[in-house]
Amino acid sequence: MAQAIRFHATGGPEVLKWESVDVAAPGPGEVRVRNTAIGVNFIDTYQRSGLYPLTLPSGLGTEAAGVVETVGAGVQALSPGDRVASCTGPLGAYSTERLVPADKLVKLPDGIEDRTAAAMMLKGLTVQYLFRQTFPLKAGDTILFHAAAGGVGLIACQWARALGVTMIGTVSSDAKAALARESGCTHTIIYTRENFVERVREITGGKGVPVVYDSIGKDTFPASLDCLAPRGMFVSFGSSSGPVPPFNLIMLSQKGSLYATRPTLFTYASTHSALNAMASELFALVKEGRIKPDARQTFALKDAAEAHRSLESRKTTGATLLLP
Repeated sequence: MAQAIRFHATGGPEVLKWESVDVAAPGPGEVRVRNTAIGVNFIDTYQRSGLYPLTLPSGLGTEAAGVVETVGAGVQALSPGDRVASCTGPLGAYSTERLVPADKLVKLPDGIEDRTAAAMMLKGLTVQYLFRQTFPLKAGDTILFHAAAGGVGLIACQWARALGVTMIGTVSSDAKAALARESGCTHTIIYTRENFVERVREITGGKGVPVVYDSIGKDTFPASLDCLAPRGMFVSFGSSSGPVPPFNLIMLSQKGSLYATRPTLFTYASTHSALNAMASELFALVKEGRIKPDARQTFALKDAAEAHRSLESRKTTGATLLLP
């Protein structure tokens, strides 16, 4: 019988339970996958806490890599033994085995290891849509990226460097600043002792930046807007400190005819063709050595609660994996 992390009530990490589960034979269009590595992401903590409501009881997690065990009727692109990865659902990646719709899976090419895939699928594809679609970046641009030493942030540092983009990144400590700079972040701001708005204005000669990528939420709003140049874009893609509070849209006009958006990976990768195209660009950069995803913390799958505690206490850098 398969094992999985499930929760029957929302709350802190303690609600996560290690349970035995039945995994049925795959139905039409489905694939049974044996997971080899599972990614931990902030969205998992939002769902567990109730910030993003789910129907309970529920599994957790969407990012994982593994091996195809069996395929259902109509599945032609995948076969038993294929290595695959997923990050756009359904929930339940915190498990030893599970059923996944074939159109949510990407076949892993040679040169991309399972742990590498689990460390980068959701995070790397998030950077892909942020940098290549939501606000397409070009060489010479200067950007502000909050949480530059996190799982998404370290991939963003490397992708920015590959694009020739000057990245200003906020971090909480000197150690995280050094890590971000090593990964390609041009300027770091230690927000625990520096005013990031003043530093952005100083770095940009008072001009501000055309785009701010913000996964922090409440604690960096509305200050993030004050870092933008006129007609700049505020891209909110996470809420690690709590959601951005409601605000009057007139604030955007007062601060320079600004734009604000709240994109999600699930929208950008909603079709299999889009998912494959995004993944192909990410895989190419990894195989070229321009992006090197790094799982800096690993936990046993049954210890998922401890992984959540580490993530929420800001003790982690880069990607965190659960290993079955």
